[in-house]
Amino acid sequence: MMVARQRGFTLLEVMVVVVIIGILAALIVPKIISRPDEARIIAAKQDIASLMQAMKLYRLDNQRYPSSEQGLQALVTKPTTAPLPGNWKSGGYIERLPRDPWGNPYQYLNPGVHGEIDVFSFGADGAPGGEGNDADVGSWSL
Repeated sequence: MMVARQRGFTLLEVMVVVVIIGILAALIVPKIISRPDEARIIAAKQDIASLMQAMKLYRLDNQRYPSSEQGLQALVTKPTTAPLPGNWKSGGYIERLPRDPWGNPYQYLNPGVHGEIDVFSFGADGAPGGEGNDADVGSWSL
């Protein structure tokens, strides 16, 4: 009588595969985890570049940038506080104000700290300053 041999993996073979997968995960996972933060920073820079272009159009039409008090909202609705724009474009310069990739409103300063005007996001931590992925992203870094 012939006994059929069962085929399968030994415990040692399974353990070797688990160790190899663990080593690969230890090398790859940290690189993948940082990618969403990098993507958010790139998206913020693109939004800021668009807002800066709209600001330049506003300035061409009105000979000045909006004040800090008028803020970025001046690109969507005509300001009602001084200095009033003399040639504000009907319909605005952008359809609506975007929020930064972390869900916060973009910030605006006139005069700016880093340039004539500053358009920026406080980044992942939502607070001024920070380093690395928590650093502010602004028009000065385009």
